[in-house]
Amino acid sequence: MRDEFERVFGAAPTGVWAAPGRVNLIGEHTDYNDGFVLPIALPHAVKVAVAPRTDGRLRLYSAQGDGRLTDVAVADLAPGAVAGWASYPAGVVWALGEAGHRVGGADLYFDSDVPTGAGLSSSAALECAVAVANRDLHGLPLSNAELAKLAQRAENEFVGVPCGVMDQMASACCTGGAALFLDTRDLSRRQVPFRLAEQGLELLVIDTRVKHDIGDGSYAAVRNGCERAAEVLGLPALRDLPAAELEPALTRLPAELVPLVRHVVTENDRVLRAVALLDQGDFAALGPILTAGHASLRDDFRVSCAESDLAVAEAVTAGALGARQTGGGFGGSVIALVPQELTEQVGKAVTAAFRVAGYSDPALFTATAAEGARRLG
Repeated sequence: MRDEFERVFGAAPTGVWAAPGRVNLIGEHTDYNDGFVLPIALPHAVKVAVAPRTDGRLRLYSAQGDGRLTDVAVADLAPGAVAGWASYPAGVVWALGEAGHRVGGADLYFDSDVPTGAGLSSSAALECAVAVANRDLHGLPLSNAELAKLAQRAENEFVGVPCGVMDQMASACCTGGAALFLDTRDLSRRQVPFRLAEQGLELLVIDTRVKHDIGDGSYAAVRNGCERAAEVLGLPALRDLPAAELEPALTRLPAELVPLVRHVVTENDRVLRAVALLDQGDFAALGPILTAGHASLRDDFRVSCAESDLAVAEAVTAGALGARQTGGGFGGSVIALVPQELTEQVGKAVTAAFRVAGYSDPALFTATAAEGARRLG
């Protein structure tokens, strides 16, 4: 990567940083409702090689891009000033400046093996890699959690995507061999052991190849519905509705908001049950919780798609202990908890079902809980 940086920019980088993509085991769409989530970081990561500049220019190049260099003055950064993939790293530099941190110009070369459009949070990985690189280069007194909040601000205000903070917190704060039990209201968190191999299990990721883009308005519409429901119920957020009070509360809502509230409240409860099982070391019992979560995403939140539904159904039929869509929805990936000896069988069954349905073959890989954002050298 250093050689490629020098080829593009004509000098050696100061260092190389990485930040991972993520899958969320359970808790989808509770992050912007101040709820609980349980993600793991993927081994797949965005890497960035960086060298500071003294002329105030920010130059961005991606190995996965179209070969063009984005060149913009840091002083000119503002929402709408940069388009496409480059808006994510540029937005982080902008957010750092808005928070009062002087970061200056830099050359940045990106390389990534996080699948884009697969609901695996490639955008948050891009943001967090830039955030930790700038923190380290400029000696900024910021924790990884504080960097995650700034990365979220970049995506919300600079890029214009109203995401919650889960993706950035997962990319910045996960540790190897653990899932991150995160309270998105106060960012309190705990690392929960998640070493599936010790119990003969694997987490199979099934990329449906259906393009996932939460910037297209669908995600925002769902979020707006949740916020409107909280307002009708007189709550700061749907997180504040106890599961025991769900049914009476649903009678006070317009019909179109009922399924949204039901999903958020029951999903929060599923996160708490999942954490309790992992704490007990009963990883296999997580399977039915995953499947129940997908049914709620499909029937109440209505953010799945035909390919995701087929992947879940076929995976469970072929021997997975449970499966669900992960990511913002409307495409992306499915995760399946699978006994190691059945992983190949489950993958083949899903692929065969996709072919019968006339869909493109899914991409398959197994995921382990990896380290969060860090300097590589």
